[in-house]
Amino acid sequence: MAGVVLKNLTKSFNKVTAVNSINLEILDKEFMVLVGPSGCGKTTALRMIAGLEESTSGDILIGERLVNDVSPKDRDIAMVFQNYALYPHMSVFDNMSFGLRLKRTPAGGVWPFNSKKTFSNDEISRRVTEAAEILGLKPLLQRKPKELSGGQRQRVALGRAIVREPKVFLMDEPLSNLDAKLRVQTRAELIKLHRRLGITTVYVTHDQVEAMTMGDRIAVMSNGIIQQCDKPLTLYNHPTNLFVAGFIGSPAMNFVKVKIVQDGDKLIADAGSFKVELPADQANRARDHVGKECTFGIRPEDIYDKQLIALVPSTPGNTIKMDVDVVEPLGSDVEMYLKNGDITLISLIDSASPAKMGDSIEVVLDMKKSHLFDTQTEQALY
Repeated sequence: MAGVVLKNLTKSFNKVTAVNSINLEILDKEFMVLVGPSGCGKTTALRMIAGLEESTSGDILIGERLVNDVSPKDRDIAMVFQNYALYPHMSVFDNMSFGLRLKRTPAGGVWPFNSKKTFSNDEISRRVTEAAEILGLKPLLQRKPKELSGGQRQRVALGRAIVREPKVFLMDEPLSNLDAKLRVQTRAELIKLHRRLGITTVYVTHDQVEAMTMGDRIAVMSNGIIQQCDKPLTLYNHPTNLFVAGFIGSPAMNFVKVKIVQDGDKLIADAGSFKVELPADQANRARDHVGKECTFGIRPEDIYDKQLIALVPSTPGNTIKMDVDVVEPLGSDVEMYLKNGDITLISLIDSASPAKMGDSIEVVLDMKKSHLFDTQTEQALY
């Protein structure tokens, strides 16, 4: 196995910089997720690791080996694409074994006429059978792709990568073509597969739920730059800037423009329509911004209906009055759009709440889980 190191990796297409001098160390056996919106450069970065795109500048190391000038077939990686890329006329067995049957080793003389198969038929059969066992494909080995479901085809594509026994797996949004239920099921299978095989994996997705549930670490990308790379819960609880805070979490974090005001020994975030008090720890980090405009952030799940028994006691400094604009029942929770003047907050409130559209309710904010960002730099103050 091997880790992957990207050093000042850059890729430009004419005047467009798709990947902008990123530095990333992916540890041996780690499951690293590159996540971000479409066009952020995550797939381009993956294709450069695979050797399918030539980098404009920077270095790529797989293990201790610099692979900038190494062809894709010699990088000892296996890639799973967004589309399954299966040969329709071949059986599952033939699709999974195709790369092994194709690989040849020089035996002296003029290539490729004086070469030999790298893998014997027995070795190919062993590898395919083992991979099929892991993926639950043994009863399907003689079927053609058209006879398989979407989830089964995706597993065949994974099996084709597994039989290579590579140092690194590269996966480019492999679940995006599956329906919601199958996506959840296959996501769990991928997590178990990684735990079983222990192969370094770089996984690209635009779905932050996939990223949060699968990754050992997540690199959040925007405009070709890695905004933050950390463990999932660290990204969730301590985003480094406004972009990461808004991208990680579903529904997204609420943002409100506020002015930081001194009130005796307290700091108040004044949004105009309402005011909330910053807890002591957060206030200490925001004192340099007294009198300045900042962006206040609160996640929907940290907003509670005052009428219900909540984990957060109600105080004048964390309770505000809002009008219920939209109610979307989700089962155990209700997604409510709350309005106060021109400010809208999205909240996830226990379905026991009696609030209905058009009601006026008091909500309690968990201020210890709130966030504050510098409006100019968009960097987190806390």
